[in-house]
Amino acid sequence: MSAKSIVFLCLLMMSTAQANLLAINKIKSELTQVGKATFSFMFWDIYESKLYTQNGSYSTTSNQPLLLDIHYLKDITRDDLLENTVEQWQYLGFTKEQYGKYLDTLRVLWPNIEKGDSLALLYANNQSHFYFNGELLGTIEDTKFAEVFLAIWLSEKTSQPALRKRLIGEINE
Repeated sequence: MSAKSIVFLCLLMMSTAQANLLAINKIKSELTQVGKATFSFMFWDIYESKLYTQNGSYSTTSNQPLLLDIHYLKDITRDDLLENTVEQWQYLGFTKEQYGKYLDTLRVLWPNIEKGDSLALLYANNQSHFYFNGELLGTIEDTKFAEVFLAIWLSEKTSQPALRKRLIGEINE
């Protein structure tokens, strides 16, 4: 492969990454922040989360686009992320039949997280799009996935009711 080809491929890859970052920033600019919350365990802050919708309010009956953006304050492995996700689904009463079909997809999509990274889920047009540091990781087209995944933070039965209230704008952080 020639040097020109290598430079072209590098520029193409950079352009794709920049286009993805611009895309998620454009999406955020078209949505309105509903609320924000920090999740802490004991005395460690684990992540900061923000919820965005089209009209700036959260409703369980709305089918408007929704973005949950999580900025990590600690390193977390993909396996720990998956394990914690399953624990939360079990806490909420979801059966393995309801969430199990998503685990292999999430294992492929999700990277190991380092302090400073962000993982975001955009739900729009009945599809769930995951972004890592602004770059599209992939899409889950199952319409039930967003409901099951977002329940971790947005269900009235969540293990973190104060965090939920902050995210949905009922109380300020």
